Amino acid sequence: MVKGVIVLALLTLFSSCNSKEDAVQHELGLVYNVLRDADVDNFEVYSMNLDGSNKKNITDLHRVEWTYYSYKDTLYFISDRDSCKRCYFLYKSDFDGKHVQKVSDLELADSWMSSRNDGEELIVKPKLITKSTFYILDRNGNIVNRLDTGLLFAADPLFVNDGRQVVFRGGKTVGKNIDGFDEELYIMDSDGSNLKQLTHYPEEDTSAGKYGYRAGAPKLNPTENFVTYQSKQDGKYSLYATTLDGSKTWKLTENTQDEGWHDWSPDGKWLAIELFDDEQSQFHIGLMNWETKEMEILTDDTFKYQQAPNFIWKSRD
Repeated sequence: MVKGVIVLALLTLFSSCNSKEDAVQHELGLVYNVLRDADVDNFEVYSMNLDGSNKKNITDLHRVEWTYYSYKDTLYFISDRDSCKRCYFLYKSDFDGKHVQKVSDLELADSWMSSRNDGEELIVKPKLITKSTFYILDRNGNIVNRLDTGLLFAADPLFVNDGRQVVFRGGKTVGKNIDGFDEELYIMDSDGSNLKQLTHYPEEDTSAGKYGYRAGAPKLNPTENFVTYQSKQDGKYSLYATTLDGSKTWKLTENTQDEGWHDWSPDGKWLAIELFDDEQSQFHIGLMNWETKEMEILTDDTFKYQQAPNFIWKSRD
């Protein structure tokens, strides 16, 4: 009996230690993009804690580095280091900017990305003459599959429904500078079949004009399973949401500032949002408690452009 109590106590202690270790390992931070020096076109990736403390430049190369996606403890970013100006290749690191590795020799377009199968496969937009194509890469950067969307333009692919489908931003011309672009969110199966339009920008609204977002890069709420996106409607950028079957679309938030690129925490409790004024004179990163809708601004005015936040585990799994 005594031996059993001792074993149980040891197991409890071991479990408690593991739980504490897991909690530390899975503590969340944020990474985001900063225009550090406009004169030399220098963009960097910064990291910070969820309370806004310990802001740190984790790329620091005086080149162009942008991040749009992290998975668990891995930060993915595109960079023109070791290549021509704005010729982007995919790299990865951790929250502290350490363990930098080049993921692939495939040149990429400037686009958001996502993953499936516990991070084993990434979906990206390559830089091709054909602007309607996505590639699926394995963890080593090898091309697993090619997806043709059937549209003339496609970007910002997002795996949904456990990787069985892809939501993306699509247009009916190759770019916004051509009349008839008609940008919307679309969904298709991960083999490229069953294309369906999800969003429908209000016909009477002219707020987005020719170059504003009618439907920006999609993000998935991981617990309530709807997709969110930025859209300029009624003269203001706000966040909107749509169900995965397109049957319901609604305005997500009621912030007074304009809202742009954003990300959901893995547990769906937090929403990190890029916030800015109508003149786009100052961009901040805000953190919203999704349950209470309370918002905290995490950045200061040191830099004008602070954009595209995404969540990341602060230490390795």
